[in-house]
Amino acid sequence: MTASQSSMSGGGEPGVRTVVWFRRDLRVEDNPALAAAARTAGEVVPAYVWSPEEDGPYYPGRVSRWWLSQSLKHLDASLRRLGACRLVTRRSSDAVVALIDLVRSTGATHLFFNRLYDPLSLVRDHRVKEQLSAEGITVQSFNADLLYEPWEVLDDDGFPFTMFAPFWNRCLCMPDPAAPLLPPKRINSGDLSRCPWDELIFEDESEKGSNALLARAWSPGWQNADKALTAFLDGPLVDYSANHKKADSASTSLLSPYLHFGELSVRKVFHQVRMKQLMWSNDGDRAGEESCTLFLRAIGLREYSRYLTFNHPCSLEKPLLSHLRFFPWVVDEVHFKVWRQGRTGYPLVDAGMRELWATGWVHDRIRVVVSSFFVKVLQLPWRWGMKYFWDTLLDADLESDALGWQYISGSLPDGRELDRIDNPQFEGYKFDPHGEYVRRWLPELARLPTEWIHHPWDAPESVLQAAGVELGSNYPRPIVELDAANSRLQGALSEMWELEAASCAAIENGMEEGLGDSTDEPPIDFPQELRMEVDRQPAQPAIIHTPVVAGWRREDQRVPSMTSSLIRAETELTADFGNTSEDSRPEVPSNIHLQARAEREETVDGATGNTVRVNGNQQQQNLQNNMHRVLGIAPSISEASSSWTGREGGLVPVWSPPAASVHSDPYTADEADISSRSYLDRHQQSNTMMNWSQLSQSLTTGWEVDN
Repeated sequence: MTASQSSMSGGGEPGVRTVVWFRRDLRVEDNPALAAAARTAGEVVPAYVWSPEEDGPYYPGRVSRWWLSQSLKHLDASLRRLGACRLVTRRSSDAVVALIDLVRSTGATHLFFNRLYDPLSLVRDHRVKEQLSAEGITVQSFNADLLYEPWEVLDDDGFPFTMFAPFWNRCLCMPDPAAPLLPPKRINSGDLSRCPWDELIFEDESEKGSNALLARAWSPGWQNADKALTAFLDGPLVDYSANHKKADSASTSLLSPYLHFGELSVRKVFHQVRMKQLMWSNDGDRAGEESCTLFLRAIGLREYSRYLTFNHPCSLEKPLLSHLRFFPWVVDEVHFKVWRQGRTGYPLVDAGMRELWATGWVHDRIRVVVSSFFVKVLQLPWRWGMKYFWDTLLDADLESDALGWQYISGSLPDGRELDRIDNPQFEGYKFDPHGEYVRRWLPELARLPTEWIHHPWDAPESVLQAAGVELGSNYPRPIVELDAANSRLQGALSEMWELEAASCAAIENGMEEGLGDSTDEPPIDFPQELRMEVDRQPAQPAIIHTPVVAGWRREDQRVPSMTSSLIRAETELTADFGNTSEDSRPEVPSNIHLQARAEREETVDGATGNTVRVNGNQQQQNLQNNMHRVLGIAPSISEASSSWTGREGGLVPVWSPPAASVHSDPYTADEADISSRSYLDRHQQSNTMMNWSQLSQSLTTGWEVDN
């Protein structure tokens, strides 16, 4: 609800007034934008704009919205203690319009904010700088999310890295980031009593009961993030290298949600872990030193996810290896539903999916297992899995999610081999050797001996009867046999190589028709019942008129009922980031128009054998409606690290190797734009896919940390 309808005139306010725009930097410690505003010795107006419709299909899930609401309350209380009147909040379908209106209504002369590096944020930031600078407003942006700016880390030839290991080695050779900044001593926001503000509503009545359970396990807010960091550094970190793979251990850091929402400075994490590493190195504690190296590597993965997104915006939508465009994904909504509900018949996979459903949390090793099963055994489109993780994970992070799922699907130069199927039975005894994790989340298998807990289908009938397990009744049989899945995967890979060869031959022969390049095609669309959201939208202030995206359902974490049969998609469809006929990016464009070919796609119905035609124009219209002013980005989901831990008497879902980073030296808006544009001018090819034949397989290394 709106506190006041009248605008506040800034004409009578002396000195400088600066609006600080908070986004994923919800802290007062080591916040370069806030610190710079406080140093102006003028009035500071802290502001937050809530515009989730801009994110299109990436509307935040229930658990993410709960965390955000609690974090904003914590931030507001911290700002008040520093002397600010309050955190000014706005609800809008267009963040730029709301922000410009706020600057005008407060009479501000400056706008400071911390940078984000995903394509949507780059476009939004460019619009803000362009429009406010035209009105004479000083706009400055700062680095609060990375150790190093993406344009600072280049190879010897001045090009961006395409594999993690050399990227992180280069980062470790660079000067350490500056020390984190202390919170401002005081903030003077002036009189904001007449400044319009909106009450932000993040949950409805149906979600409050589930959200209340989250508060028993998690404490959002930047000060709680600092406590979680201290607890990890003084506890599980020393044994992190030995215990981080145990799915039911208390060995992880609890930091990933704090890092995603910017409640914790990655610069602070980096420096404090470095100090621990130096101390243990001097004491001769090799295990502790190795643990620090391993955890810093996890931080580097988060850094790399931002780096990859900035230099290759298509990585959120397309595989970086070009041949994977032709992989024939199986569009089977029934298998997708079974996977989501944890009814695949493979205990470790089912336990992980039920943990995700119940808590919004999964250990990072289990995330690898369930996503690998999704991509390689079920061969479902990896973007579907990313979207589901985005809807359900408490620490859902667009860049990290895209990195993790591209890694699992073999879409990165140093990702996992696509032809390698991980056996859930062997993975179970590797990550859950005593079966306690499975027993916690699959009570129907709780009485099974450890010998059979990860492969109950092999257990003698007498053992199953004694444990009360009836396969096919109270616990399902395996949905797919691994041998059959492996044969089908090898056939799909052969088909992929044949399609790529045909495409290359068509292009070399100058044929205008044929398979050609599929980069202009829209992605395999999500089933309409896949939205996992509700028909009702959270109540909005009466004066705020927010358009609702057509066909959008907002019931978060609801299992949709799907009825469909297996369909073989002949080509993996991908979305276009604008006009690919002339792929140049001299600067971040202010207007993005999604273009998809209006052709008809033919697939074969696996149940009837009939040819099914899908109208490309209809696909394009559906995609545009779903994306709603987004860049044409498709789903994303991350392989963030996490685990279960028991703390303070209860089971707490914990995250392990997240990575975030922050560079200290503030960058003015103009300097950052110049650096970005000059870099993008020199690397226009970064928006295209890489050819596998151009990569040396001897350099291909996974970034999964194995002992």
